[in-house]
Amino acid sequence: MLVLLPPSETKSDGGTDAPVDLAELSMPQLTPTRELLVQALVDLAGDAEESCRVLGLGPTQADEVDRNAKLWVSPTCPALERYTGVLFDALDAKTFTNAQRAKAYARLGMGSALFGVIRAEDRIPAYRLSGGVTLPGVGTLRALWKKELSSVLATETADELVVDLRSGVYQQLGPVTGAVTATVLTEKPDGSRKVVSHFNKHHKGLLARALTLSRSEPTDIQGVAKVASKAGLRIEVASETELIVLTD
Repeated sequence: MLVLLPPSETKSDGGTDAPVDLAELSMPQLTPTRELLVQALVDLAGDAEESCRVLGLGPTQADEVDRNAKLWVSPTCPALERYTGVLFDALDAKTFTNAQRAKAYARLGMGSALFGVIRAEDRIPAYRLSGGVTLPGVGTLRALWKKELSSVLATETADELVVDLRSGVYQQLGPVTGAVTATVLTEKPDGSRKVVSHFNKHHKGLLARALTLSRSEPTDIQGVAKVASKAGLRIEVASETELIVLTD
C-alpha cells in the first residue's frame, strides 16, 4: 500500500544530511524533470522581485526565495520531517518508534510540485513551489508533470493499493487510476454536510497515521475503511474508490 499525501507550503528548516542528489530519490525516471525544475527555481531566485511575483509570495516571505537559491547546496532531511502544517501535525511522525518509522518509509509518499512524487524517506531540501505555478521558460507544472508522472506512478504501484490523499491540484499533476480517495465532510446537527479546509487536512492526517501504523495491509477500499474505523474515524464508503470521512 502506498498512501500519497499532499505537500505543505510550510517546511522545516535545515537538515543534517548532504545536499540533494536527485538520482538517489525514489522514482529516478523523474530525474531529468526534477533537475529542470530545481535549476529553474535557482535561476528564478536570482531576481527576488520576480520570484515573489511568480511564486505568489508576499513582502515578508523573502526567505523563501533564499531557500530556492540554495537548493543545490542546502542540507536535506527525510521528506517525512521536511513537511509541516495541519496534516503533518495530525500524522505526528515525531512520536513514531523506529519500527513505526520504518512502516512510514514503506507506506507513505508525498506529492510535490518540485519532485513530482517522493517517498517519505527521500532526503530533500527546504523549497517553495506550489502546484499551480507557471514557471518562466518551463510553463505550467500540470502540463510538465502530466507527461510522465502518471505512467511512472502506475509502474511504481503496479502491485499495491494506492490511497491518494493529495489535494486536487497535486492529483492533477499525476492522476492514479483506481486509487482510493478520501473526502472529509463536516456534518452539522441538521444533517447538512460541507467541506472545511482545516478539518480536511487534520482528518486526512489522522487517516494517514492510522494506515501507517496499522498491522494490516489493506488491499481494497473496504480494508482501508476498516483500518480507519478501528482508529476512531467516522467512515462511509461512497463508491468503489471514494471514502467519506465525517467530522462534527
